[in-house]
Amino acid sequence: MTDEARKSGPQGAGVGPVVSAAHLADASLPALSEVEFALTMQTHAYQRWIVRCMAAAGGPSMSPLEVLILHLVHHRARPKTLADICLVLNIEDTHLANYAIRKLQGHGLVAPGRKGKEKTIAITDAGQALCARYAEVRAALLLRSAGQLGLDEAEMSRLAALMRMLSGSYDQAARAAAAL
Repeated sequence: MTDEARKSGPQGAGVGPVVSAAHLADASLPALSEVEFALTMQTHAYQRWIVRCMAAAGGPSMSPLEVLILHLVHHRARPKTLADICLVLNIEDTHLANYAIRKLQGHGLVAPGRKGKEKTIAITDAGQALCARYAEVRAALLLRSAGQLGLDEAEMSRLAALMRMLSGSYDQAARAAAAL
């Protein structure tokens, strides 16, 4: 994309790229600033959605992390260790995950267990039922409207793969920044 095309922005409106920090978009990869702003908007919208979907499904008041952990523990009906949960969700601060797990235990949605010497977390019947109800609400409210957008599933999968690869770049940059 030429500098002139980038500066003219959406449909040539002359507003520039859609970013939250124009001074960052002036660097060598301005499209990354657009991705970052879109990711920020998407993250907040997604977190708001999962919390409200869980409430609509009849769940207790939960943080976005609690909702994510509940679904992950339910995934494939296998108990998970704290290390598994933190690895899959890319959580650096294990105490945040531990706190969320304790809250989920308090609601009776997950239960502690053991696999050898390791502590595990497993979904309870109440947790399974809540996840099933969440899936019903999700299908009724989100999948129907998202399906009407006519998005290509292969393109969505490609975008998801790109986002996962970018997360690796951000992780690597974070390690480098911590070493400065």
